[in-house]
Amino acid sequence: MPEQDNLLEVQGLTKRFGPILAVDDVSFAVSSGEVLGFLGPNGAGKSTTMRLITGFLPPTDGTAVVCGFDVTRQPIEARRRIGYLPEGAPAYGDMTPDRLLGFVADIRDLKGDGRRRRLTDVIERLELDSVLHRPIETLSKGFKRRVGLAQAILLDPAVLILDEPTDGLDPNQKHQVRELLIEMAGEKAVVISTHILEEVEAVCTRAVVISDGRLVADSKPAELQARSRYHKAVGLRVAETDTRTATDCLERLACVNKVEVRAGVPGIAELLAVPADGGDILAPVREAVVASGVTVQEIYVERGRLDDVFRDLTVGG
Repeated sequence: MPEQDNLLEVQGLTKRFGPILAVDDVSFAVSSGEVLGFLGPNGAGKSTTMRLITGFLPPTDGTAVVCGFDVTRQPIEARRRIGYLPEGAPAYGDMTPDRLLGFVADIRDLKGDGRRRRLTDVIERLELDSVLHRPIETLSKGFKRRVGLAQAILLDPAVLILDEPTDGLDPNQKHQVRELLIEMAGEKAVVISTHILEEVEAVCTRAVVISDGRLVADSKPAELQARSRYHKAVGLRVAETDTRTATDCLERLACVNKVEVRAGVPGIAELLAVPADGGDILAPVREAVVASGVTVQEIYVERGRLDDVFRDLTVGG
């Protein structure tokens, strides 16, 4: 049995396809109220892990425990507590969203007032009214994704497993889905498999990174950002004519490892002073630039960059 607040426990999951080791001894737990970002490059084993957790693939070794039920030994009880949006949101193309959601409600034995309430709720939340009676195969990629998400949350499951949930959505739809996930996460365990790093910053309370089938990091997003070489770097915007003066004075500071210069808007230069030892360098950077006679138009401190950490963890992994 998992600990009381762990709705999902993944224990040593391993999957081989012949000589190929797709998932290699992956373990993590997700508690109530957590939104876990499951990250990795293409081919890292993200979707395979999702399929193992939900019981769509049998593991070579290890298991997943959902609300106390082992997916391999108690698959029906475990699946009853899972909402799953697979990669690509596959659906019956000749069905309408109305018929598909009704079909899912039937096979999940959802009846009476509870059925009507849940159907009404998911249709409103995902704004499906306008396409409710159109064949799914005629819908845009974004609407197909929303139909897939609607069936995943229909039974208000304790554990949500979502493989690329915002794939194909426009920026407004992505915002809507992210807000919905945050709202629903209060009493659920949510796992989002994604390669979109902004999704992690926007939604996730924790992030797991997988590379070549192996788990290589498990931290809060802010902790991952702190591993970035740009953590606590100081960015400045100055007049393009002051670029050389500002760069020279910053490079003389012992607390600055290097200065990167980037193209900004016309007439403006963007400089980034990277700390030598990960310390706070805002005050000495500001003082040095002001003392050099350069007018600083904007100054800020970087939190760190997930894409930078992601590359370090996965390239050549």
